[in-house]
Amino acid sequence: MPIEVKLEGHVAVVTLNEGENRLNLDFLQKFIDTLDHVEKQTQATVLVVRGADAKIFSNGIDLEWLMPIMQKNDTATAKKFIETMMALFRKIALYPLTTIAAMTGHAFAGGAIMCCYFDFRFMRSDRGFMCFPEVDLGIPFLPGMMTAMKKAVPRYKLDEMVMTGKRCAAQECEEHHIITKACHIDQLMDEVMKFANLQNKRRPVVELIKAEMNKDIVYAIDHEDPPIIASGRFYV
Repeated sequence: MPIEVKLEGHVAVVTLNEGENRLNLDFLQKFIDTLDHVEKQTQATVLVVRGADAKIFSNGIDLEWLMPIMQKNDTATAKKFIETMMALFRKIALYPLTTIAAMTGHAFAGGAIMCCYFDFRFMRSDRGFMCFPEVDLGIPFLPGMMTAMKKAVPRYKLDEMVMTGKRCAAQECEEHHIITKACHIDQLMDEVMKFANLQNKRRPVVELIKAEMNKDIVYAIDHEDPPIIASGRFYV
C-alpha cells in the first residue's frame, strides 16, 4: 500500500499506513520516495507525519524480517538496510520543510529514534509510549542515532531512557520537553494542524538553518556510522 499524502494548504500530511510501520527495506524506500515527492512536486512548507494504526505510530526495526537475513549471514542486505534507514533519518534531519511527528500511538526503538530527527513532536496522551528498548534487545545505537537522540531528549532523561529501556507516556515526555504537546487522540491532529498552520517558513531559510543546527548529526551519519556498518556489528 502506498504511503498517503494529502495537501492542506501549505501543509503536507503524510500518513504511514503499513500496519505497525516497522522499518524494513520496502517501507524505508517508500518513505524516502514520499519525502522526495513532497519536496519536489509540491510547494508545501510544513511536513506532518502521522500513523494510520489505532495503537502504534512505528514499532521500529522489523526484526521478523531482519533476523532471518542475519541468520543467513546475508550481510549485504543487512548493510543495505542500515544504510537506507540512516539515509532516511539524514533526509528528515535536513529536510527543507518544518517537520512535525504526530505520534498517534507507540513509538518504540527505531520508531522512537526516527521521531528524534523531526523538528517537533506531538504525542497522543490516552495511549502510547516512547521507548528505547535497545539495551534489552542487544542492539547498539549508531553514532548518527545517538546524536539525534541527544538533540531531542534532555541528557538527564536520555540517560534514564537509554540505560533502563523505560517507557515514557506522553505526559512525561511533555514534562521533560521531549515533545511539544501531549493531546488526547481526539484532539491530536487538530492541535498538530493548528501549530503547523503557523509555521509557513521559506524553504531556503529552513534548509540553511537545519544544515547548521543539525551538522553534528550529519557528520556522525556520514563519517562515524559507515565503518561500524561496514563491520557488520549490528547486535551483541
